[in-house]
Amino acid sequence: MNEILGPQRLGPLTWLVGEWEGNTGIDVSYHNADDQIGKTGYFEKAWFHPIPKTENGKQSLEGLNYQMTAWRHGEEAMDPFHDEVGYMLWEKATGQIMRVVVFGRGIAMIAGGDAKERDKILHFKATPGDPNYGILQNKYLSERAELRGFSGSFTLNDDGSFSYEQTLVLKLATLGGKEMQHTDRNTLHHISSNSDNCCHS
Repeated sequence: MNEILGPQRLGPLTWLVGEWEGNTGIDVSYHNADDQIGKTGYFEKAWFHPIPKTENGKQSLEGLNYQMTAWRHGEEAMDPFHDEVGYMLWEKATGQIMRVVVFGRGIAMIAGGDAKERDKILHFKATPGDPNYGILQNKYLSERAELRGFSGSFTLNDDGSFSYEQTLVLKLATLGGKEMQHTDRNTLHHISSNSDNCCHS
């Protein structure tokens, strides 16, 4: 098993620090141009930077800021089809972990869960309307592709890579108001501890 050594000020976020790349991404979503649900393969870059400890009164948060950017296979020299920026936060006193994220589609979300100091699997969940771990979206999406829920996980693998899988539950107007699951998953490999130059292509 891949050991996590040394000080753990960042707790379960420690192993995420650095620059990552992955080329086995799979996006399962509704393709408007084809009027059907399909799969898209993608290449992805990500970086995670430590930030100063944040104090909210008696609350103390450790964290990272991060960016994840993805390109469809064959379009790596073109504009990405997905980009997100945000923060990964951990509160040691309560064991709460948070993914505070903004997607380039006009979506903002705080997804949360429980995590211990040396956990290698991090779970996140968000529900629209929840006052703590909720989802906001722009008016067009509310009318055409309403977000009904989010769940996801990050997993540190034995070889030092990390995998994620996440699912957005969508109510699609084009499917007559039926719900579908938009799922993304990828495995990324650690390429550098210095992430200053990642994801700004």
